[in-house]
Amino acid sequence: MKILETQHAYGIAFETIVLRSMQPLVNGAALADARLKWTRDKANEMAWCYAAPALGEGTFCIALTREKESCGTLRYWLENLPDDFVLDAFGIHFARVENVRAFFRNGYYSWDGSEYVESDAANEVLGYAMTQLLSNARDTNVVIGFDRHDRFQQTFTFSKIDDALSLTIQTLWDRKTRVGNAACESETLILFEYASVEDALREWAKHVAAHSPIPPRHVERIIGWCSWYNLYASITQENILEHLRGAQTIAQREQLPLRVFQIDDGFTPEMGDWLEVKPQFPRGMKPLLDEIRAAGFVPGLWIAPFMVGNRSHLFREHPDWVVRERATGEPLAPMKFYEEFRWHKRSEEYYILDATHPDAFEYLSRVFRVWRNEWGCGYFKTDFMQFGSEHGAERALYHKEGMTRIEIWRRVAEMIRAEIGDALWLGCGCPLWASVGLVDAVRIGRDVGVTWDGEHASKSLLRDGATRNFANGILWQADPDCILLRERFHYLSDAEISALALFGGLLGGVLMTSDALDELSAERLRLWKFLLDAKITACRFPLLGRLNDPVLLQTIRAENFSGVFFLNTGDARIVREYEWSALGIEPPEKVYEWTPHAMIPETVSRAMVELERHASKLVLLSNPKILC
Repeated sequence: MKILETQHAYGIAFETIVLRSMQPLVNGAALADARLKWTRDKANEMAWCYAAPALGEGTFCIALTREKESCGTLRYWLENLPDDFVLDAFGIHFARVENVRAFFRNGYYSWDGSEYVESDAANEVLGYAMTQLLSNARDTNVVIGFDRHDRFQQTFTFSKIDDALSLTIQTLWDRKTRVGNAACESETLILFEYASVEDALREWAKHVAAHSPIPPRHVERIIGWCSWYNLYASITQENILEHLRGAQTIAQREQLPLRVFQIDDGFTPEMGDWLEVKPQFPRGMKPLLDEIRAAGFVPGLWIAPFMVGNRSHLFREHPDWVVRERATGEPLAPMKFYEEFRWHKRSEEYYILDATHPDAFEYLSRVFRVWRNEWGCGYFKTDFMQFGSEHGAERALYHKEGMTRIEIWRRVAEMIRAEIGDALWLGCGCPLWASVGLVDAVRIGRDVGVTWDGEHASKSLLRDGATRNFANGILWQADPDCILLRERFHYLSDAEISALALFGGLLGGVLMTSDALDELSAERLRLWKFLLDAKITACRFPLLGRLNDPVLLQTIRAENFSGVFFLNTGDARIVREYEWSALGIEPPEKVYEWTPHAMIPETVSRAMVELERHASKLVLLSNPKILC
């Protein structure tokens, strides 16, 4: 890593990738009339300081530390700002990013997907937390990412102007209160060059884990049943108990290691009224959770802690407990249902609970305290968690000002962990990076659907499962969402069902289904049992970063087997042949094709596959210790 200087414009050069013309940014725009006040070059650190009329006596400073030949760190900060200066965001801009064929657009929360974008297609592409630049010259990449995520949201924006790719990196300050003359400082950016695409992402995840103020949590693999994708909101005490009896019977008969039995959305009348229960649950939730526990499962419940429906008793009685639009003073409504679909509730609008209001915060604390200590909930699925992190002070008006959106979010998340103790916690619709150290698992994609294409479809699972796999087991347990096993009431072929189940199950993270276990065919039950029994210790995507290739390829290491999974995501038949070494595998002595019925011997000289559209193939290897 080298520092470039061209006519007082500075940049950073790696082996092939170059970032040129670094400029300071304040509130989303280049610092007007900025002049270089001083530079400092000592030992392994280079620093720059800029002055500008808009900053008054203040300055914008940048420091780049060269730690090794291929890596370094970068920080930026503002000093001596005028007392009345309104700061929403600040950062740096590289006017030209050269020799990059594609970059990683990292989404911020569960449903905000992650993907590789070709540089030629860049048009105001906004990502978060970090990025990865893939070289167009050789098999190397550069990772640029922040080390901490518990105080600020941090953005990476790629733009294409006059055939030049640019990169803007910003820290969202959110008008955070400044104490005296204290500087406004970014977190530390880590920059390093690497050969392997997925290993580079994993290396960044390890940095995040090491710098998290609370170490990541590591729990036994979460396996179980969830009510949503079978019953959806049409749940009652009666049909929950019916599915409980079926799950208990099959789990005992087949010796399935199911841990969790979770009741999803549908038992509370409105978002926000979390201590009220619908008439369909006449005994309330505690007796039902007691029965789940008596059946041998950890009982779980669903909640959306930041959501408040406009028809809820909570909003009617406490309208001051929601976040307001700064411009109008009206409740800020990220979600609206004005037409025919009303989401099984009466509310037309959904607001954000203002967790800076002490009474609202105490109410939410009491909800989790009651659910955990009185109702006996042992598994919490908190949904729509992005509601608490999407808006800063430029739009949102909070009861108490001066905190960043992430500080507010973390305060709530830390309260939840304190109230639920060691109970299992899955964050859904959840910030991926701010949640480190608090949640046990994070949903990594959108809701599972019943079609291959469409809004709620498999493509989201395949894309986000591959691009977010690197954090699984390092920052949290990855949840690919429920495995679809039923024969009816969907639009997927048998091949598609099998492919999606194997793909999601072999990731090695959370493993849940919503289907009635006592209604599964023998073949689907064998598939489910195989996934439950697979004690995955590593899942890798050795070909990650290859754009426009319809083949998804996973290498899997488990306690009881090793293998390679091939999935044809395209609409045409494919034939592929791979050298074992290209997959990080020494040539195995024997290879077997796995099916729900048997293992079929195959040739071993190369990994060869012929797959029809949306079909898959899992091969097991005879020498598991050599799999990378």
